[in-house]
Amino acid sequence: MSDKSIMQLSNIHKSFGNVDALKGVSISIKKGECHCLLGDNGAGKSTLIKIMSGVHQPTSGEIMIDGRPVEMSGPRDAINSGIATVYQDLALIPLMSVARNFWLGRELTKKVGPITVMDFEKCNSILMSEMDKIGIKLRDPSQSIGTLSGGERQTVAISRAVYFGAEILILDEPTSALGVYQTSNVLKTIEKVREKGVAVVFISHNVSHALAVGDKFTVLSRGETLGTAKAGEINYEELQFMMSGNKELSELKARN
Repeated sequence: MSDKSIMQLSNIHKSFGNVDALKGVSISIKKGECHCLLGDNGAGKSTLIKIMSGVHQPTSGEIMIDGRPVEMSGPRDAINSGIATVYQDLALIPLMSVARNFWLGRELTKKVGPITVMDFEKCNSILMSEMDKIGIKLRDPSQSIGTLSGGERQTVAISRAVYFGAEILILDEPTSALGVYQTSNVLKTIEKVREKGVAVVFISHNVSHALAVGDKFTVLSRGETLGTAKAGEINYEELQFMMSGNKELSELKARN
């Protein structure tokens, strides 16, 4: 894992009218690391990742990628900067094949006479190879993606993002609706992605899942960071304590 920050957010504020969703959040993401963003509902996680992925622009603060300040006016700018986001509600079409979902909008083509058509043979070959690399044995690339388990669909979406050049992969609650076995497979996929040097931003409110793959843990609460710790510096109980708001309650009791 590199010591160099591939992405840095400094003093990020985001307001929606009179509501301050983020109040000076700063985080640093390094190449090949898994940085976990933890927090309860309303903590600011969704707003932060939407800023990282270009959906929202910060009210103030600075975003740097590879040491250069950037301004992202939309998701396309983020994608062009090597940032890909896999949301909870996967951007997959259930009745379409795994291959068509993987290549959607980026299909490899060939000429058949005067007509340009999708090169199914090449697309299918690459898909099967990419799926094999991350441990998914597809029966057939033409099978409907809706026939895959939730964990397998997550893995297809992750693999697609990495194949198309993501250097920073943002995963929005990727294990929230999965069973134990499917969760294990997704966490293994994250490990394989990191081995390729891709930075992973893992958003979750599940401390156990975060501890299984995380190198760093940043806890958000009410739009602010409560702190960042490296793996080995903080345990399950301490992270859970911070996330649940007990830290704030303890501080209130100490003042009274």
